[in-house]
Amino acid sequence: MTDVRRATTTDAEVLARLLWDFNTEFETEVDDVEVLEVRFARLLELDDIVAVLAEDDSTPVAFALVSLRPAIWFDGPASQLEELYVVPTLRDRGIGTQVLDLCRRLVREKGSPEMHIGVDEVDTDTRRFYERHGFVNIEEGVDYRMLYYVGPTAPPSAG
Repeated sequence: MTDVRRATTTDAEVLARLLWDFNTEFETEVDDVEVLEVRFARLLELDDIVAVLAEDDSTPVAFALVSLRPAIWFDGPASQLEELYVVPTLRDRGIGTQVLDLCRRLVREKGSPEMHIGVDEVDTDTRRFYERHGFVNIEEGVDYRMLYYVGPTAPPSAG
């Protein structure tokens, strides 16, 4: 039986390990677990951060991290699903859905009417997962895709 709950600061090391596993699975550069643990501990103290942890028999199997920010388009905050990870051997068993459902409930309780997520276009399995849960990359009434850009905060250097 999978237990899915809101994570607390005492879960910082577990979340750090899961995030490290997630990034190394996809060969993405990632800081050491000890660095991530300090960051999680700091973030989990903030009211505008929601983390969810899933465990099977006390073994961590999935997590999600959501940040909230003020929004001009509606009264509540917008929520950004920063990370959602399920241990590879346990995927396709509904654990990701349980984690996402709890995230959605928790941010709704904080007044967020909308959740955003960035997904790599080539990651068709992940895109299908989010589309099954009502996420879209084409808004109703338009015929073009929404794009999510990432860039540095410093301007490009003159070359």
